[in-house]
Amino acid sequence: MHERRPNTSLAQRAYHIRRYALRMAKVQGQGYIAQALGVADILAVSYFHALRFRPSEPEWEGRDRFLLSIGHYAIALYAALIEAGILPEDEIETYGSDDSRLPMSGMAAYTPGMEITGGSLGQGLSIAVGMCLGLKRKRSASVVYNLLSDGELNEGSTWEAALSAASFGLDNLIAIVDVNNMQADGPSKSVLNFEPLAEKFLSFGWYVQRVNGNDIEALSAAFDHARDSSERKPRIIICDTRMGKGIDFLEMRERNHFLRVEAEEWSRALAVLDAGMPQ
Repeated sequence: MHERRPNTSLAQRAYHIRRYALRMAKVQGQGYIAQALGVADILAVSYFHALRFRPSEPEWEGRDRFLLSIGHYAIALYAALIEAGILPEDEIETYGSDDSRLPMSGMAAYTPGMEITGGSLGQGLSIAVGMCLGLKRKRSASVVYNLLSDGELNEGSTWEAALSAASFGLDNLIAIVDVNNMQADGPSKSVLNFEPLAEKFLSFGWYVQRVNGNDIEALSAAFDHARDSSERKPRIIICDTRMGKGIDFLEMRERNHFLRVEAEEWSRALAVLDAGMPQ
């Protein structure tokens, strides 16, 4: 249903997503590229292992919904949508430009496959709860996946939504938290410590798993367990990821929430990525 490149492994999908994201960031010379590199494995498993969708019909009623709560991660989702065949590759050069369908922050009105307009952090999980309730009323088998960030755990609305999801028994909701421990003001746990995170969601009544978000096998198993669980409760996969994953000199930068990369470094970054291309 969503196989654009036959016999392509999830590791290769993640590689393609990282490469598309790098090419987009190069257009502007800056951006949220470290986050895109960090969540590429999550997106590869989401789109090519877990989600049901039709590339030629992004609004197909029977699709699973993938909500990007973190609007500034849009560059990562665009890369996944290109890899999935929902967006054409030739739009990469328009990224962040006037009249582009690929604005720097995700906007549902602009981009096919973008389910919600993120940006005001802390809203995505609340929207997901409402969407899950609506799908339940329709007796739909569709699942709502919501990618949010550890920085969004600073927002009270996230925790209200978490309480509501458990109270309503929303077993059609799978939340995914990107724990990269970095936000605009510095390390996330230093800004507002959210640990112990797994225990908090357990106490709220969720089915909880915590995995290495850059380990494709662990991610695939976690998504399977989340989807197959028979418990009538919402599910969450807490993913510990590494900013800049796959590009060593970007991984090592201390403050990499928003990266400005020198012109000559883009070619170097692509070369480093290509050197580690999975076979």
